[in-house]
Amino acid sequence: MNKVKLLLAALLSVQLLTSCDYSSGTNKESSNRLEGGTIYEEPALSPYNPAIELTFARESDDSLEDLISQLPGETFENNRWIRLYEQVLGIKINYEWIAKGDLYHQKLSGAFASGNIPDVVKVNAQQLRMLSNAGLIQDLSEAYEQYGSSFTREILSQEGTGPFEAATVEGKLMGIPETSSSIEGAMFIWLRTDWLNKVGLEPPKTMDDVLAISKAFTENDPDQNGIHDTFGLAVTQYLFDPVMGLTGFMAGYKAYPNIWMKDASGKLLYGGIQPEVKEALKVLQNMYRDGQIDSEFALKDGLKEEKLIAEGKVGMLYGEQWGSFTVQSSRANEPNAEWQAFPIVSVSGEAPKVPLRFNTSHFFAVRKGYPHPEAIVKLFNLHLEKNWGGTAEYETYYSSPFPVWKLSPVTPFPAMKNLEAYRQIAEAGGNGDHSVLKDEASFIYKNIEISRSGNANKESSWGWERTYGPSGAFSILDQYMKKDQLLYESFVGPPTETMLVKQAILYNLQIDTFINIILGSSIDEFDRFVDDWNKLGGSSTTAEVNQWYAERGSNLK
Repeated sequence: MNKVKLLLAALLSVQLLTSCDYSSGTNKESSNRLEGGTIYEEPALSPYNPAIELTFARESDDSLEDLISQLPGETFENNRWIRLYEQVLGIKINYEWIAKGDLYHQKLSGAFASGNIPDVVKVNAQQLRMLSNAGLIQDLSEAYEQYGSSFTREILSQEGTGPFEAATVEGKLMGIPETSSSIEGAMFIWLRTDWLNKVGLEPPKTMDDVLAISKAFTENDPDQNGIHDTFGLAVTQYLFDPVMGLTGFMAGYKAYPNIWMKDASGKLLYGGIQPEVKEALKVLQNMYRDGQIDSEFALKDGLKEEKLIAEGKVGMLYGEQWGSFTVQSSRANEPNAEWQAFPIVSVSGEAPKVPLRFNTSHFFAVRKGYPHPEAIVKLFNLHLEKNWGGTAEYETYYSSPFPVWKLSPVTPFPAMKNLEAYRQIAEAGGNGDHSVLKDEASFIYKNIEISRSGNANKESSWGWERTYGPSGAFSILDQYMKKDQLLYESFVGPPTETMLVKQAILYNLQIDTFINIILGSSIDEFDRFVDDWNKLGGSSTTAEVNQWYAERGSNLK
């Protein structure tokens, strides 16, 4: 036990989110109402009488503090969500402590190491496994089976059973997954189309086209200032960031460096050690040598690299759908800068697979001995119901238009909601009737309308058109799905025993090696990396991952 606690403390000291109308909630409501909420008849939303107390720890940040400052009469401890949970469910939520950043993680580490944790604690997959091994949390299988509403089950399983597999340790559900969206990780090529016109090139259809565009953006003075000061491709030091990362670029070479996938025999293998990655790294090395990538990228995080975009020095990046709001920064200095998302492409010109990492990374665990483990399930039920169910009050509990959903200690959401919002807006545009749009889809369309208008605030809504408009990122994602291009990660289980100890080491080894190769080290360093990766725990991890897949993989949907 002491060793487990010490490992928890060490592990935790290093710490390694929009849109659709779900009006089909099945909750029944009675004629009785409380201020701020409905009383529901079904057990999944039935109130405790007398009320119970449920303690949490809460991580704060600047955005949350700014939000609360704009909501008079609301605090972390007393706000519309806290009151709703007590009024409807009879659950009084109290925070044992609230802290920001490093202080939060330090306090959480101390709580885990001492075994003195709140009634409910939000954890990542590694922490969940460690807490389970230490016997500090309880099995929630029965609580979810008995109290998970049909609507909650529908929402949390939109991308399959993976989130629950990730929360299952030795056959027991040790946490309720706060599902995130894997599909949101789909990559697009974001291009400055005004630069594309200036250099006389067309949107890319192959990786050769991508390389030609990068070269032209670097050498052909696309900003027309007479100075050699532009770059073809934005990259950050983390390599696989959701925006300005290399995941989409490498996929063009059938390289998937950060997911576990199936080989031809049905076994799982790690994409980061496959020969296709070596080919992609060699291309990136040549691009760096030719000045197409910022010479200081290895020292820059996303915020620092974004400055180059804002300064009009970069014309292409790979990124997720929200990349529109990153590239928009260039328009402050250059109002005529135009960007558009395009599908990722392959060497051959065939439609490439679009890799999607398993994205659910947080879970809510309940302290061993707490007498009402089903309370966390009821919170999930009500949060989903009031935002997307049959009794949803979107403008009260989700966007007022402030993002008031953040006030809740639990924030589950439908994985497909952004794509569904695009589809609703596209359908409404097709028949010319946008009055049928509700809630989030309506909110998004209003922003698109502003971006198309002469409104003085139209610039603030520019990104919405590029993400949700007819030629936006989600129109491409819709095609990815229809063409069966999405490649979901195959390993979705809890961290294996070797992962708990070696995952950070292996990850750092991979990033360091890849960066060094891009900077100019021999491409043969990749082969040495593969050997070291296997020796330092990769081989054991692969065996454990395949054991899990043999036992649980066939159950995945």
